[in-house]
Amino acid sequence: MRRPLARALAALAATALFLPAVAGCSGEPAGLVIYSGRNENLVAPLIEKLEEHLGTTVDVRYGGSAELSAQLLEEGDETEAGLFLSQDAGALGALSKEGRLTPLPPATLDKVAPNYRSSAGDWVGVSGRVRVIAYNSEKVTAPPGSVHDLVKPEWKGKIGYAPANASFQAFVTGMRVLEGDEATRTWLKGLKANSPKAYDSNLNVLDAVDSGEVSLGLLNHYYWYEKAAEKGADKLRAKVHYLPNGDPGGLVNVAGVGLLKGADKQQSAYAQKAADFLLSAESQRYFAEETKEYPLAAGVEQAEGVPPLDSLQPPQIDLGRLDSLKATLAMLQDVGMV
Repeated sequence: MRRPLARALAALAATALFLPAVAGCSGEPAGLVIYSGRNENLVAPLIEKLEEHLGTTVDVRYGGSAELSAQLLEEGDETEAGLFLSQDAGALGALSKEGRLTPLPPATLDKVAPNYRSSAGDWVGVSGRVRVIAYNSEKVTAPPGSVHDLVKPEWKGKIGYAPANASFQAFVTGMRVLEGDEATRTWLKGLKANSPKAYDSNLNVLDAVDSGEVSLGLLNHYYWYEKAAEKGADKLRAKVHYLPNGDPGGLVNVAGVGLLKGADKQQSAYAQKAADFLLSAESQRYFAEETKEYPLAAGVEQAEGVPPLDSLQPPQIDLGRLDSLKATLAMLQDVGMV
């Protein structure tokens, strides 16, 4: 969410005013209505394939995952939607906590490892992304071994990050869950004191690392692999470092889906088929090959050059607990980062 805290929180309440206008494809009644926190440019090809798979029209209403989650909580059983496709686990966790998701059948859940699905069995991840440190190989010979090292004086003025980006905020929420609010606030203050350079997006952070404007950058792994596929890895001065030993800076977050409680019988049936389609080999290959995200369903491998997910050492966390975005935004504002 690329806005100051006041606007971000106001947007949660205002979403009901704009959602009806952010609507999908056809004037005819849709067989399935999806609220999507994933970008239209990213998922539109999959939606077209989904319509063919279901044999019905699909109406997709796009927005930020946090705003859409808040909207669905407000709509309750009156929602027209059958499926929520979220960019991150936290928004799904917020719905799960309020009992707004329908339990998924074991056959759907079991396609994905337990740490990438709801512990309550009511949402499942469809693609994964890993937080990494990008570093300029001409300026940095040994990248930091922990995100906690970024508060050391040697990195003053040399770090790029995107504090208003949802993925950075999810990482901060993960640190709060893993290490507590006091430790997270202390780390944020230390990072702020090291004069990091703020950018609008992960991609801009990566470009700054590659150009040497900064030495290190905090971002999601797939930005580097997309750029490497476009330009050639050997043409990039930026390299990518996966943090070991369960470091909070190596959080694996997921995009996922949940079936909405209160949807009518037809919506629910189509939503279930849609969830299974997004976990199909066809969809999983799309995430791996087109976006360089991690496929989460068993049997589909990551893109060439991307390290296997089971070779990493991410922190162990219940991803549903990434639902406290408001508290994270308040903390970031308090330390002067948004």
